[in-house]
Amino acid sequence: MELILKYFSGLTEEQIKRFKSLEELFRTWNEQINVISRKDIDELYVKHVLHSLGIAKVQEFKPGSKILDIGTGGGFPGIPLAILFPETNFYLVDSIGKKIKVVKAVAEALSLENVKAEHIRAENVKGEFDFIVSRAVTRMDDFVKWTRKKIAKKQQHELKNGILYLKGGDLTEELKNFPKAEIYNLSDFFKEDFFETKKVVHIPIK
Repeated sequence: MELILKYFSGLTEEQIKRFKSLEELFRTWNEQINVISRKDIDELYVKHVLHSLGIAKVQEFKPGSKILDIGTGGGFPGIPLAILFPETNFYLVDSIGKKIKVVKAVAEALSLENVKAEHIRAENVKGEFDFIVSRAVTRMDDFVKWTRKKIAKKQQHELKNGILYLKGGDLTEELKNFPKAEIYNLSDFFKEDFFETKKVVHIPIK
């Protein structure tokens, strides 16, 4: 939890309380439905919460904007981002129903009224969004195919509407079809070893 405060100053008491609650909530749910690997649960704040918030270092979301989190798993990056941006609307989807059950329970326990979670495949999601976020659910070619028609035309952020993707390693091959992709190294924002190879990829769609 100290890590969140280290990198994100100016949090409200409510936000701090919600971030603090994440560990107990995920430990409890993880014993029933395994959404985070056993070894990772001890490093929840580095490997899941802070990693998710890397997107916020690249783009802060405006009040009223709409963000779609595809393949959210246990609620990452959507839940931490929803705590950080309480006036932004988050729609968290996953094709695995039991994971969405956890996401709904966590969002409800935290009283996150800006989160909607649904068991649905990415291709079947309706609506338009300012950004689509995700943590490396599939190769970028496939991900863009699923999502390109779901991006809103109206721009309201510094970055162009599109995809913000958390990914690690060498992305040269994967991004060769996306010349406009921008890569942001999370090691520029976070000093922990875990972030040495971690990146946020922005692909403008509109």
